[in-house]
Amino acid sequence: MKNQDEKFEDLKKKISGEVIQKNEAGYDEARAIWNGMFDKKPALIVRCSTEEDVVAAVNYGREEELIVAVKGGGHNSAGTASCDDGIMIDLSPLNKVEVDPERKIIKAQGGCLLSAIDAKAHVHGLTVSSGIISHTGVGGLTLGGGFGWISRKFGFSIDNLLSARVATADGRIVKASETENPDLFWGLRGGGGNFGIVTEFEFRASPVGKEVFSGPIVKNIDNLEECMIFYRDYVRKMPDEMTVWMVIRNAPPLPFLDEKYH
Repeated sequence: MKNQDEKFEDLKKKISGEVIQKNEAGYDEARAIWNGMFDKKPALIVRCSTEEDVVAAVNYGREEELIVAVKGGGHNSAGTASCDDGIMIDLSPLNKVEVDPERKIIKAQGGCLLSAIDAKAHVHGLTVSSGIISHTGVGGLTLGGGFGWISRKFGFSIDNLLSARVATADGRIVKASETENPDLFWGLRGGGGNFGIVTEFEFRASPVGKEVFSGPIVKNIDNLEECMIFYRDYVRKMPDEMTVWMVIRNAPPLPFLDEKYH
């Protein structure tokens, strides 16, 4: 019977990426997530560079009865990408994107940020209907539904999901699609992240061309009621290719906002 130290050494041998413990170099950087209100400290962080790394980390967490958190982009506002005293499975090294412009299909590994997908797809005038912030992770966004700038025309991210490769809790890699493991595929599309860890997404790509027209319209709130009524009426008539969002807030001192609005 192996003791805990021996099991941990076995884990490190199986991981081609990194295994980082508390007080080791890079620990604080690796555990950081987007919402700084959460300062959780996992017992160890496994930065996965292969599917096999993900499986090994899942198996270790299950066998040691550890809390498991999965970090893609780390954007979840509730801080679910980390945990205290458990294992953080960091997918960020899994960030490869493949674009098939002829078939209009995009494959993105589970640790990809939206910026990585856009950079590869934009060359071909394509994209994936997704979110609004470039450093959002494709995993959390898609598994939560995925609403963004072009959703009115091309649907949610889950509407464009063709298949997913999933690491299950029992340590298997399975494919989920309409024809393979369809129940799992149904659950993944908007059901959150608790059905498994998606190591690769396959999307239907949307043709958007290489140019877009965008920008902010900034106004003081002196005539807020009038603006809201206009917005309500306008969005009902605008074409699906157009998206307008109204944001009412204290304006921060950002460079694209005139100082009189700060």
